[in-house]
Amino acid sequence: MPTALITGASSGIGLELAICFAADKHDLILVARRADLLNEFAETLRDRYRVQVDIVPIDLANSDAAQTLYDRVKSLGRDIEFLVNDAGFGDYGLFVGQDWTRMSQMITLNIETLTHLTHLCAREMIRRKRGRIMNVASIAGFQPCPTTAVYAATKAYVLSFTEALHNELRGTNVTATALCPGPTHSGFQQAANMNGSALFKGIGVMTSGNVASIGYRGMMRGKAVVVPGIMNTLLTQSVRLSPRIVTPFVSRFLMRRTKE
Repeated sequence: MPTALITGASSGIGLELAICFAADKHDLILVARRADLLNEFAETLRDRYRVQVDIVPIDLANSDAAQTLYDRVKSLGRDIEFLVNDAGFGDYGLFVGQDWTRMSQMITLNIETLTHLTHLCAREMIRRKRGRIMNVASIAGFQPCPTTAVYAATKAYVLSFTEALHNELRGTNVTATALCPGPTHSGFQQAANMNGSALFKGIGVMTSGNVASIGYRGMMRGKAVVVPGIMNTLLTQSVRLSPRIVTPFVSRFLMRRTKE
């Protein structure tokens, strides 16, 4: 049975993507930090969809995390046909006021672990001549974003890396897809301290389930970039047409704090 490895699978978009895969009868390996949440979710998926679900509780914000995870997956005797790099986090505030340890962990998780795990799994997919990779980026990756400067920069990396990889994989029967959600109702904004920003109070905020469903279909079709939602698509296109000097001001306006 084809197996999907999903990081960040205990909540939000990662959890909803796991449901998409299970509904299509794909076996799963779910990865997140909290074993209790993973165990509860895994049991639900086994009962509802009759698929095999393994869990790997691990903190992926460490430099050796990708290799450790990969080794654990190999010990399970499972071949990964689908890789979803969803694990990641952001933070809100001016760069100079941010905690360096947290920023360093963000860079490690959002960039280093994602890239290393993709490298490990993509080589096997190419040898087997089949596979799908999804890296979860963000519409924040299309422009510089004051007050989320490091987060947006990590997502710009994910978007650029995935688009380049998609091109390199032509002819291998393996594809790479960058899923670029906009504001989404999930646990992300709370963890990133963004609940008070105007971006999450405007129109067009999507549910994790809708984002996951659109992303899943795009991944299965082998699309290079998937931007869920009309408003998000229009926003990313407007960025491409705007003078680059203007976009940071627009981004900062959208991310401003608003009164409850």
